[in-house]
Amino acid sequence: MSNVIVIGGGAAGMMAAYTAASNGHNVRLIEKNEKLGKKIYITGKGRCNFTNACDFDTFINNIVSNPRFMYSSGRAFTSQDMVDFLENAGCRTKIERGNRAFPASDHASDVTKALERKMKESGVRVDLNTEVKKITSLPAGGFTVLVRDMNRRESGKHAAAHGAELHADAVIVCTGGLSYPSTGSTGDGYRFAKDAGLDVRACSPSLCPLTVAETDYEELQGVSLKNITLTVRECPDCMTADETALVNEGKKSSRNRKKNGLIMESEPGELLFTHFGLSGPLILSASALITGGLTEGRHYELIIDLKPGLTGEMLDERILRDFEGAQNQQVVNALGKLLISALRPVILKRAGIAPETKVRDITKEQRLKLVGAVKHLIFHVTGTRGYNEAVITQGGVRVSEIDPKTMEARNCPGLYFAGEVLDVDAYTGGFNLQIAWSTGHAAGTAV
Repeated sequence: MSNVIVIGGGAAGMMAAYTAASNGHNVRLIEKNEKLGKKIYITGKGRCNFTNACDFDTFINNIVSNPRFMYSSGRAFTSQDMVDFLENAGCRTKIERGNRAFPASDHASDVTKALERKMKESGVRVDLNTEVKKITSLPAGGFTVLVRDMNRRESGKHAAAHGAELHADAVIVCTGGLSYPSTGSTGDGYRFAKDAGLDVRACSPSLCPLTVAETDYEELQGVSLKNITLTVRECPDCMTADETALVNEGKKSSRNRKKNGLIMESEPGELLFTHFGLSGPLILSASALITGGLTEGRHYELIIDLKPGLTGEMLDERILRDFEGAQNQQVVNALGKLLISALRPVILKRAGIAPETKVRDITKEQRLKLVGAVKHLIFHVTGTRGYNEAVITQGGVRVSEIDPKTMEARNCPGLYFAGEVLDVDAYTGGFNLQIAWSTGHAAGTAV
């Protein structure tokens, strides 16, 4: 029987602790918060979209960073395995639109309670309000883990005096990333990795709302758009002359998709205008693809197609039909069947048409500009809303440093990393939590 210390009581940590203990090890889970699963409580707006009940290929295709790393652990513990795990632990589940899996009660706490029950049954010791300060690898094997009781308020040398050194044969680091720091995700795992000689890829907030340069989003605050598409391009001023030429030529072959600046072309989905910029499912997905570039100073534009079901020519014909019986109306009113009221002034301004202009006075050139504004409502990204509003962290412990089957550090036997601390992230829909379950399970099994 080995002594195993798991650092972090989130999704990956609880799964790793349970799995290691159920395999006969003496497991101690250390969590610096006052309760376990603090981030789980806020996922899925408090409902906890704990996985996505899709096939394996779909799971892999929804991973943004390093999908190949998940081949082994993702197959060893699948989304169906997670559903079965919760059902067997007394947490009934359900599948909703997009194969998103939730607890049947719609309470995230039921997921955490199920994991707590399984850990208790397997004999896991849980230390809450306890912070890990340092992990030291011992020459003869094993580790010392310096911990501090968070209930004590002493500082400086007095705090060090109240620290305790624990011995472990193996340590599993499941400290999360930097997103939602109020839940305790403060990057401790990256420090532990660097201390052990591992490389850590620069981090950035991901799956988060975006801020934009244009100001007319303020007129649309609170407006939710459905069945629209979003195209994301890197702006030409950050591209080489050759890349810009490809954009101008309109090349869209798969071979040139990144070279011509095209980052994303979405299926119809939803988007929300807020008091600071843009949010909603399509925007969160876009952020996952550009957040790293934003930190490098690259620039991107968001192109919203308000009527993706119509070509430009079809939209022009539609507008002409609407205008036929409204020659004496103001154009802002004549667009009532095409656009919601909040959108009309913004689109007309983008097209350079005064809202009070009579329909009979609209020229063909103006009408075509109107078509362009509806099909290409463009915003230029200035940044993200940061880690406080980011669902996950992009970046982390480089996967080249980690064995994908075991989650063990290649250069430090007995030291494992699982969950968001790793440089693996995915789109929304339960995929990121499944990464946590799968990697936590792999570490707990291998230890």
